[in-house]
Amino acid sequence: MLGRGVDQILPHPGDPALREPYIRDARDYVELAEAANGPIPRPVDFEWPWGDALRVLDEAAPDARILNLETGVTRHGCFAPGKGVHYRMAPANLPALSAARPDVCVLANNHVMDFGRRGLDETLGALAAAGLRTAGAGRDIDTARLPAAVPLPGGHRVLVFALGMLSSGIPFGWAAAGDLGGVDFVPEPSLSAAAELVARVRQWKRPGDLAVVSLHWGSNWGHEIDRDTVGYARALIDGGVDLVYGHSSHHPRALEVHRGKLILYGCGDLIDDYEGITGYERYRDDLRPLYLATVRADSGRLEGLRIAVLRAERMRLRYAGDRDRAWLGTTLDRVSRPFGTRVEVAPDGALAVRTV
Repeated sequence: MLGRGVDQILPHPGDPALREPYIRDARDYVELAEAANGPIPRPVDFEWPWGDALRVLDEAAPDARILNLETGVTRHGCFAPGKGVHYRMAPANLPALSAARPDVCVLANNHVMDFGRRGLDETLGALAAAGLRTAGAGRDIDTARLPAAVPLPGGHRVLVFALGMLSSGIPFGWAAAGDLGGVDFVPEPSLSAAAELVARVRQWKRPGDLAVVSLHWGSNWGHEIDRDTVGYARALIDGGVDLVYGHSSHHPRALEVHRGKLILYGCGDLIDDYEGITGYERYRDDLRPLYLATVRADSGRLEGLRIAVLRAERMRLRYAGDRDRAWLGTTLDRVSRPFGTRVEVAPDGALAVRTV
């Protein structure tokens, strides 16, 4: 979420005007962060928000870096009606996104169209001009449904399909349809909807490809996962999807390894401007997990999952301390145990996942 307050500390801040009930200037979020953890230099360099996450990524050297970009990239000033919160970052600040060298930016979420279809169109153009692949939104239904393809050694690919659900706050009117631009939208996690998506995955997937489904779903807070959501995710795995990448909650939710394949029900936030906002401290949303999954190319089975634990401080990601890592490990272990998954702190300080 590189928009709003984060955008204001970068070299080319956009219009800070907001239409939220209590905050009308995005710079107020910077002040909240400063009140919590100290002054933030302005402007910061483009790598600042990522902080220690860049070192984690460089050391892991993943074949594919996939993130959910939950903001418009636009200077368009027409606020989408009926929404209490609007996110945008200035296109000139896109180097702050490129700094992490993402292979796919998922756009099927409840903020990509905060400035309407004109804002979405500018977002798509800016990301394309920066050479960044996208999935989950487009200028018509066909492009919104196209998977992003990341080449792998041996001619194989990681295929990323991205969809957003009503439960995450995406309005019905944002759905792409015919020649109308928007997001790849599914109203609810039904088994019939899973079957439709599985059919699309099978049309694209070749032997040796890995299929990732990114889902923006569920509420912002809480560890509860309803039966329909679990059934939908498992149906995708049963149908040939290799990894389910869920997000929307501002803190991480349970993990599951179903038939040897990974389901992330909620990854939590990585970068945002929530630092200093009170009311949900019990969820420790200041702790920011970065997921490093090792998957077999021939079968899609999970070989290992390491979770690097970072902490937001002065709108920058820093390595979390021992007590913070232990707290998050204990919490994820507790909420994942009903799914047959255990989480523990590894000797190197990362969280490690094992099945029972």
